[in-house]
Amino acid sequence: MPDGDGQKRPDTAQTAPFGLRDLVLYFGLLGAIGFGGPAALVGYMRRDLVEDRQTLDEDTFNLSLALAQIMPGPLAAQTAMAIGYFRVGVLGATLVGAAFILPSFLMVLALSIAYVALGGLPWMQALFYGIGAMVISIIAIAAYRLGTGTNKRDPLLWGVFAVLFVATVGSGTELAVLFILAGLLVALVRAWPGTSRGVALTALCVGGAALIWSIERVLLQAAAPGSDAPLLVHILLFFTEAGAFVFGSGLAIVPFLREGVVQEFHWLSEQQFLDAVAVALVTPGPVVITVAFIGYLVAGVAGACVAAAGIFLPVYFFTILPAPWFKRHRENRQLRAFVSGATAAASGAIGGAVVVLAQRAIIDAPTAAIAVVGFALLWRFRVREPYLVAGAGVAGLILWPLVGG
Repeated sequence: MPDGDGQKRPDTAQTAPFGLRDLVLYFGLLGAIGFGGPAALVGYMRRDLVEDRQTLDEDTFNLSLALAQIMPGPLAAQTAMAIGYFRVGVLGATLVGAAFILPSFLMVLALSIAYVALGGLPWMQALFYGIGAMVISIIAIAAYRLGTGTNKRDPLLWGVFAVLFVATVGSGTELAVLFILAGLLVALVRAWPGTSRGVALTALCVGGAALIWSIERVLLQAAAPGSDAPLLVHILLFFTEAGAFVFGSGLAIVPFLREGVVQEFHWLSEQQFLDAVAVALVTPGPVVITVAFIGYLVAGVAGACVAAAGIFLPVYFFTILPAPWFKRHRENRQLRAFVSGATAAASGAIGGAVVVLAQRAIIDAPTAAIAVVGFALLWRFRVREPYLVAGAGVAGLILWPLVGG
């Protein structure tokens, strides 16, 4: 298959035919049954498209993942859109993105309506008690496969992995600047462009980070609680900022959302926000779809739609705008090295997220047992994740009353 420069890559030429219809159907199904959060979802994409079906070459997958990692926005949705773009163009990014997001949006909207009508979902805590522990196993396996698949035996890339792993565990979140610096480091070490170009590349990375920070300040002021904008505009601006300036996995957005919707805007109580996160984790698809639940509680169906639009539209434009340049220059030595560094950083951050999330999900012996059993079933028998999630949910419903829930 020709790449962006019209040249044929050997590994790409060996992939099986996989058109737009196939992509849309695959990502629609993944959005409907893909559990485990961003790390797991990206892992499924690699397993299904690169390893099992061999319909996507590894270079294109890594390019898509790197673009999603170094651009702001939730990882899984952006990787899906990037794959759609690199295979079919803007139409591919548009339809793949819609197919991936819509199923989980409709599920969360239905749960939101039920939540309000029934005065809360107390059973959600019981479900998440079991599912949260199982999700740790799913993410851990996905992080392992992503790390070994992308870093292989490269000591520099494993060094980047280790640094991001430690930084994520230490900070409790994913640090955007480190993704860019990791790509820059590998580009300068592996593909030194000369002093003048090296300085220019460094200046470009630093300047891009500064520009992002400046725009973020503007949006923060526009969405501040004291402004006179209507409620739906407040919602749109706040979630647009979240979609535009939170890097890495959708899980990294949770602290940002809590600070805004609970502490700054006072739209939700602490318990309502925890319920919103639980809804996102017990439904398939991208974790950031929790914004639809939040939007519904604040302003009904219109609030849910505006919140979802705010979170995903920046992701879409941060994919289709830089993607042509990525595609044209995919053979560029500096870009390829940058991509490998950013991908290694992604795998390290996702590995660190496993530790961070495990501290919150594995809280006693029963949840530890669920996580261990899930890990063993995934490692030894490769049991499909929806079955494991369903079983963990049932276990949670049974165990939660017994442990004092």
